[in-house]
Amino acid sequence: MPNSDPSLLQSIEAKDKYVLIATAAFAALFLLCVVWEWFIAPLRPGGSWMALKGLPLLFAIPGIWKAKNYTMQWASMLILIYMTEGLVRLFETGANFWMAVLETLLSLIGFIAVLMYLKPLKQEYKRQKKEKELQSKQQSDQQPTP
Repeated sequence: MPNSDPSLLQSIEAKDKYVLIATAAFAALFLLCVVWEWFIAPLRPGGSWMALKGLPLLFAIPGIWKAKNYTMQWASMLILIYMTEGLVRLFETGANFWMAVLETLLSLIGFIAVLMYLKPLKQEYKRQKKEKELQSKQQSDQQPTP
């Protein structure tokens, strides 16, 4: 049995579950895009340049793994493109149908995981904003009017 790196295991265990799910979904979606368009059902025999459609996902994966809020936000919009493609290609037959089902499911899982991670952060931001507004209103009420 190979000796696994304990620091890697600790860093994985310390991650938020939604970050792990989103990272896995984005990575799996990238692999699916490449394999689908290169080997399983390419547009042209021998593969096609459509395999590059997964490239934007590669830019999102490191930021999602590091749980960067800005990356999570734009990645949540990016993944909708893949979900749309999967839904449109559900009308194809053969292997393309099953790849489209998988693409749609992975996109949906990634999208929900990102939103679930961002939800408490957004709520906290709203709470802090409301608190600041209340403090500024109290300060303006305390100042005497000339």
